[in-house]
Amino acid sequence: MYQNQHFFHIPVMGTGHSIDSPARVAHLGINSVVSIVDDLLCEKIRKYYSEHFNLPFKGIPRTAEDGRARRITAFLDTMQSVVNKKFEELKSQPMFSDSLKDRYFNLLPDTNPLKVMYDEIRTLSDASNRESLIEKLTSKMTPGSIDVNIMTKVDALSKGKDGNPQSAEYSDASAALRGYANSSVSSSLILSAGFNPRLYGYLSEFRDFYRDVNGRIKKSLILKVSDFRSALIQGKFLAKKGLEIAEFRIESGLNCGGHAFASDGQLMPVLLREFREKKAQLAETFQPLIKSYYEQMGWEYKAEADITPKITVQGGIGTSGEMKRLLNDFEMDGTGWGSPFLLVPEATCVDSETMTLLAESAEKDLYLSNVSPLGVPFNNIHNSGSDRHTKALIEKGKPGSKCPKGYLVTNTEFTEDPLCTASAEYQLLKINHIISTVEDSGIQQNEIDKVLDKTCLCTNLGTGSLIRLGILKPEYGRQEVCPGPNIAWFNREYTLQEMVDHIYGKTKSLVDENRPHMFAKELTMYVDYINQRMVLAWGDAKQIRQLEKMRKNVDSGIDYCLEIANSKPYKNENLTSLKKTALKQRERLNQIFEEKLEVA
Repeated sequence: MYQNQHFFHIPVMGTGHSIDSPARVAHLGINSVVSIVDDLLCEKIRKYYSEHFNLPFKGIPRTAEDGRARRITAFLDTMQSVVNKKFEELKSQPMFSDSLKDRYFNLLPDTNPLKVMYDEIRTLSDASNRESLIEKLTSKMTPGSIDVNIMTKVDALSKGKDGNPQSAEYSDASAALRGYANSSVSSSLILSAGFNPRLYGYLSEFRDFYRDVNGRIKKSLILKVSDFRSALIQGKFLAKKGLEIAEFRIESGLNCGGHAFASDGQLMPVLLREFREKKAQLAETFQPLIKSYYEQMGWEYKAEADITPKITVQGGIGTSGEMKRLLNDFEMDGTGWGSPFLLVPEATCVDSETMTLLAESAEKDLYLSNVSPLGVPFNNIHNSGSDRHTKALIEKGKPGSKCPKGYLVTNTEFTEDPLCTASAEYQLLKINHIISTVEDSGIQQNEIDKVLDKTCLCTNLGTGSLIRLGILKPEYGRQEVCPGPNIAWFNREYTLQEMVDHIYGKTKSLVDENRPHMFAKELTMYVDYINQRMVLAWGDAKQIRQLEKMRKNVDSGIDYCLEIANSKPYKNENLTSLKKTALKQRERLNQIFEEKLEVA
């Protein structure tokens, strides 16, 4: 396993925006995460990089036996080959000559032991001693990790050539897992978007997820979780199968990119405090179960004394001061910076039109949308290529997608075989049903609009990367992008060095000092979310009770936000905004519920 040389990683962003990030930044020591949900996109990216790096390429047809898993394996092996080639070339370059090798060290945080050693060697005048130390330092360099994300609930089960459903190991998530497990990469698998017992059980069939005779794990597990309870439950389930969690990755429920999984009002600082206070409980709970499994299997269990999982956090981080609070006060082991990197061409695969749209976006342009076929709120931006394409189809009277990939087929409302709610077939059936069953014209149109909102994420989230690489022409359009609200405060294209220096506070902040604190933004989003839910909950006693619980949790979180706001701020941390926002949103929250009670 490669260690993370940095205090940040680049999380998965859509299916395409971080699809080749390892090829862009891993040789410089930066960890990044790719999505493998779209194996057909992976195949196109593999072909592109094979041609550019003179690697052998033989296409794997869509009809090939176990094709999904094989395409993913081949893609990851190609990424590994590209990273190895670039990293070895970088290591061979001279040091202190403004080379890529120097850039590797200059990107590191000043406290990193490799950066400290690099700076010390620079001051030496003894040539022989200098060369010896340069050789020693070079041997300590490690590339960034090619980490992989699987959305556990995106797990459609397709039919075989005979028209019958295939067995469970050929489901989309299981095939993706097998593709990763069979690859040559030594990295981390991030499991996100929920608990899938069948998939978690399948992990135990691959030896790379367990410790070898030397106590090393080739492929480690990271779980993206919403709270401590979820971490404990999922971690115990896996520990009973001898599987260790290397890291729990906490993401803001709303202040993030992509799909937004709102909590029951537990704000980020409250969640982080609980993880900080109970972190030791994780290893104490898991390790006996893991040891017991190894004993049952007759394996020797060699592990370091402390196997406490790392805890990292992502979602809305925008300044070096915010990151320092997360690392120092909440004792996080690392952070994820996603949306800002959409404006760093050296790190992500975004087409120029979409990058301009993101750079020019303001807070009003970013919204929590209804476009996802999964029925989960989706962070979005107005006037994207996908937005325009979807509206154009509606205007032509031909709404919906042809559903060429079928990764998000989940709905069986009208058919025995599941359909995607963004497909033309489903939308026609649903709209006809609404017309025949809803008499009120206003309600009818509102329901139809909800149906037409859905977008083909399978295709459109990967389109921008294909345009960027020249595989598709810009005229094809349809680019979907899923930035978090944080992108509104980053307003141009940045170099990798600029963004990393901003993250570590090495230079003047790239964002305006009035940018609201990440905790303030999340708090506002939760009150907005409650307000929207209250409107829809009219007359539904069960939903009102759920919202009352959410209100109580948010109100308790406001107390903690005010406590943080009264502490000493770090440089580039706008705690003033946190105090103002907390007081304002508490008043607003009370007003929302008072008005609801008055109407009731």
